[in-house]
Amino acid sequence: MTAQRIDGKQVADELIIKVRDRITARVNSGKRAPGLAVVLIGNDPASAVYVNSKRKRCEEAGVKSFSYDLDESTTQAELLKLIDDLNHHPEVDGILVQLPLPKHLDADLVIDHIDPHKDVDGFHPYNFGRLAQRRPLLRPCTPRGVMTLLESTSIELAGLDAVVVGASNIVGRPMALELLMARCTVTICHSKTNDLATKVAAADIVVAGVGIPNFVKGEWIKPGAIVIDVGINRLDNGKLVGDVGFEEATKNAAWITPVPGGVGPMTVATLLENTLDAAEQRETH
Repeated sequence: MTAQRIDGKQVADELIIKVRDRITARVNSGKRAPGLAVVLIGNDPASAVYVNSKRKRCEEAGVKSFSYDLDESTTQAELLKLIDDLNHHPEVDGILVQLPLPKHLDADLVIDHIDPHKDVDGFHPYNFGRLAQRRPLLRPCTPRGVMTLLESTSIELAGLDAVVVGASNIVGRPMALELLMARCTVTICHSKTNDLATKVAAADIVVAGVGIPNFVKGEWIKPGAIVIDVGINRLDNGKLVGDVGFEEATKNAAWITPVPGGVGPMTVATLLENTLDAAEQRETH
């Protein structure tokens, strides 16, 4: 068996077209285009690449982009003041503060400060809580993007056993909630999990998001499983690899996401989908 690749770039392109069509219909009906404010603090090279990709995609989808590139030395008070201004900005529907933040800034405090109805990352406790109660409004981008990728396989998810490796607030926890909503039976594994190999080997769906190269061994994968690799790690030789041993995994899995070109493009496309959703939800408040 050789796994079929889930082409995240293609699925993301299709999603961007859908978002663009919805925005065109909005504008033609006399409404304004949705606006996304992206705040970048400091000069982390990976963050800069992500932010540039988000701004480019905004243009493609017809989302109005507001850019705020702040100095590394920006204080907590200055950042919170900017968020206050954006919370009240009539043309800004979504606010994204690019993580990770410089060490002197408190990410939790910053996330809590964003108006939940403009929280297009889906990290605010209000939106997280809504997801936990199966009443989602704005859903975390990467897990929502993963669900779109899973839908693209046309496989019935209800009843499948899913293992999520990694328990972060950005990927692991909301991913488990998304899979629960799809009626999967979900196990979350983390650094204290005993016998990870056995748990992965029993899973119909494996989602890996730990940020450690080849952490999930390909030979652990159950024949016919779906593997979603959220990790993106740069090796010393410059090569990008995921959290799953790709070559071995492709021998067992039925479906697998490549790295790069899998989950990454979906996160950005889903961000724009969330921004449009936020604009529409704010109009009905």
